Amino acid sequence: MKIRTSKFYAGLFALAYATSPALAHPPIAERAVADEKAAFEADRADILAMAGNFKVRFDMQESTRWDASYTPIDKKISGGNEVVRVIEDSGRKIVLQHMLVINADGKDMIIKHWRQDWEYEPAKVLVYADRHQWKWEDVPERMRRGRWSQTVWQVDDSPRYGGWGQFEEQGGVRRWRSNWTWRPLARRDAVRNPVYDRYLAINRHQTSPDGWIHWQDNLKMGPKDGKLSPVVQEYVLNSYTKFDGYNVKAADDYWAATKAYWAAVRSTWDKIATTKGGIGIQEEAETGTIISARLLEMADDIVSGKMKQDKAIAEATKLITDNTKVIG
Repeated sequence: MKIRTSKFYAGLFALAYATSPALAHPPIAERAVADEKAAFEADRADILAMAGNFKVRFDMQESTRWDASYTPIDKKISGGNEVVRVIEDSGRKIVLQHMLVINADGKDMIIKHWRQDWEYEPAKVLVYADRHQWKWEDVPERMRRGRWSQTVWQVDDSPRYGGWGQFEEQGGVRRWRSNWTWRPLARRDAVRNPVYDRYLAINRHQTSPDGWIHWQDNLKMGPKDGKLSPVVQEYVLNSYTKFDGYNVKAADDYWAATKAYWAAVRSTWDKIATTKGGIGIQEEAETGTIISARLLEMADDIVSGKMKQDKAIAEATKLITDNTKVIG
């Protein structure tokens, strides 16, 4: 399916969004100050526990088909070594940066991976709105108490999806559960040009004695007969197991060399989101945003000494500014 933006697809999205469930739980009742503080600190501890050195297993399975004409694809399992670092912690906001460490032909390579921002009792969240655009969505005031938003960003720090939810304990297991969130196709799906073109999903994060897991329940949706319809259900379990038997230092060295550059990139995306009412940028199935490859290349050039940091920041700022549009 050719990726494009149109009034037709915008209408389909609006219809699905209006009819999809938005609230995962009822409002959290007022608690004593001591209980509120204890819950807040427990939430923070669970978020911060996602930082560390891990071996990661990505387990993806299309299971239940909702469209009788669709044949689910085979189960896919992949993995790697991933370093997760806390790059910001202001109390009510925590930012975690993921970096993959890959050994190719005896040489360790770093791939800047996804980023997750956690914010306590947010007033609004940047969410996926339609292909190539993300917009601000207000969190209902009555649903903010005691809850955290999670915003996930792509390898070039452009947005991917956002949602909000609460930490809860059931059966002795503590987890964070999101509301229903819209998400664009992952690269693994987008490159196949499937009949579905987005996900309606619930995300869960929970710590374990060995690390933590990210559990996704993805309903893959696509246009059919003038409306968005479910095609197939997918279950994804990403397991992060504590492990440091690889070149962790390579990731830390990469971040030390590029963190100022990436801070400037994040700041530019944030400014665009604020001034343009969200973020609109063209994406391609193979690469993500059309500027992703260049933003990552410049970070590598900073590490190798081929490019000065100030020059890279100036070019990155211009690339982001020139390739984004106002969200109306």
